[in-house]
Amino acid sequence: MDRPPVSSPTRFEIAAWILTGIALLLVLQLHLLPALLAGLLVFELVHIMAPRLRIWRMGHEWSKVVAVTVLTVMVVVLIILIIIGVIGLLRTDVGSVSALLRQMAEIIDGSRRALPPWLVENLPANADELRQTAATWLREHARELRGMGTDFGRAFAHILIGMIIGAFVSLSEARSGQELGPLAQALLERAARVGNAFRRIVFAQVRISALNTTLTTIYLTIVLPLSGVHLPLTKTMIAITFVAGLLPVVGNLISNTVIVIVSLSHSLYVALGSLAFLVVIHKLEYFVNARIVGTQIRARAWELLLAMLTMEAAFGIPGLVAAPIYYAYVKDELKSRGLI
Repeated sequence: MDRPPVSSPTRFEIAAWILTGIALLLVLQLHLLPALLAGLLVFELVHIMAPRLRIWRMGHEWSKVVAVTVLTVMVVVLIILIIIGVIGLLRTDVGSVSALLRQMAEIIDGSRRALPPWLVENLPANADELRQTAATWLREHARELRGMGTDFGRAFAHILIGMIIGAFVSLSEARSGQELGPLAQALLERAARVGNAFRRIVFAQVRISALNTTLTTIYLTIVLPLSGVHLPLTKTMIAITFVAGLLPVVGNLISNTVIVIVSLSHSLYVALGSLAFLVVIHKLEYFVNARIVGTQIRARAWELLLAMLTMEAAFGIPGLVAAPIYYAYVKDELKSRGLI
């Protein structure tokens, strides 16, 4: 079946592509990714909830503005409360993230005799070596980690400003629009495509991560205790499973590694059982991921992984986080021109 012919892009569209590409690169170079993601999150949540509340059907412009204002404030407050709740969970648990890393090192050191020789050869010699390796990695990636939020005050300020910008953009759509020039229209279309890419990737990944976290929670808090196994740092592992699960492909590897290593604190058989359970979960997730993410951007796991590796090599951790969204946007642009 022949594809319908696609008209040649106008000079305004070409200019909009260039400006959008520059803007997306600057977001990474200037460490503004938290602000961009926060703004997009507020904007997309308002747009998802507003039609269900029939806000756009209100007859008077002032009533739309008031309704969108109230909705936006509620969304911003909810996001802030969730952020504070996650931070509080990680800090109040006896096994905070730092304690988790420390205990993982001790578990590996104490489990060497129970592990096969071929596996022992590929593990650090002792806990001190593992800690040294982790410290070296952290020093090498200190700049990227600061850009993503180790400097909590700066990152939180960027997130807050991004949410405020997203709120103002949502409010502007509640007012009567003005006629825009051709370049402004082209830029607005690019912005809409970036927003759509964000919504498709992030919201789909949240659903996948929520499913993974639910199944993992059942395993850690119900299945293992019923079998007489009580692992330490359960709340921290559950939180890490959800947060890391927001990263396609790579996130599952991170959370699975943590759970299997902590399972070694009980026995090798529990670790093997955890590994088997996680394999079953991810076989299920494979079909769910293919249905949710694959149908959204028609991308296979290897495509996203390649994009993430390339972006991580170029921009570090921020590039790793932004890669699925940027890739979905670029693929949408190419598809709209009939190039793929």
